[in-house]
Amino acid sequence: MIVVSAASGALGRLVLAQLLTRVPADQVVAAVRDPARAADLAATGIGVRHADYDDPASLRSAFRDADRLLLISSPELAPDRRTGQHLAAIEAAVAGGVRAVGYTSFLGADRDGTGMNAAHHRTERAIEASGLPYTLLRHPFYSEAFVNPGLRAALDSGELTSGTGGRGLNTALRADLAEAAANVLTDDSHLGRGYDLTGPLWTYPQLAEALSEVGGRPVGYREETGEVPGPIGFLMGLARSGALERQTDDLHRVLGRPPTPLIEAVSRALTAW
Repeated sequence: MIVVSAASGALGRLVLAQLLTRVPADQVVAAVRDPARAADLAATGIGVRHADYDDPASLRSAFRDADRLLLISSPELAPDRRTGQHLAAIEAAVAGGVRAVGYTSFLGADRDGTGMNAAHHRTERAIEASGLPYTLLRHPFYSEAFVNPGLRAALDSGELTSGTGGRGLNTALRADLAEAAANVLTDDSHLGRGYDLTGPLWTYPQLAEALSEVGGRPVGYREETGEVPGPIGFLMGLARSGALERQTDDLHRVLGRPPTPLIEAVSRALTAW
């Protein structure tokens, strides 16, 4: 049996959909904080169990009899609380006799235990010390933070802007990362590995070109000279510093195919609009 934690979130739902193409529904369990909001998941035939990262007893109950567990990282941003939640999940997995665990970590967490990677770094070390067979799936930022239906505004105006300085971004689509997770959960050859998952490197000028091609009208690119406010400004600042240009072929290898190219991601985003 395969249990997916935080299964009602965007990534978890995509993982479940992938698993249903590989194993019978009665061999899949969605562990969610609020089962009442997962009726659609139950309708597919999968099991739905209550699992709250702040309630260790619920985790032990949700993870029982699991051959595989996908521990999707908590959305909690405070590092100490997030770490505590993950440690409780690992303890529950050990107590429940889980045979192997996959963990959605973040790029660089194996090397850096500070800042946004603090909880991921400590969680990776705890998984390694637990004795559980494991696979570490280190994610980049999601492409959807940048490539989304909001691009319609740039298509309509004929101009795309960013504060990235033309530097590359190694983002990946949730759908690709979910497929990779499903592959890992159903193939023992991935045990004992840590994967640094990156999508194809792209730039905002290239995004403007792709938007022009998909949208059928010219879209120019302009570099922002001032600070871009909000979370997207933070991400653009990371890109401008070159922090998002690391590349590996791990995602390609785990998927068994190339990750989704930028042009297809743009097409999907505009279609979703």
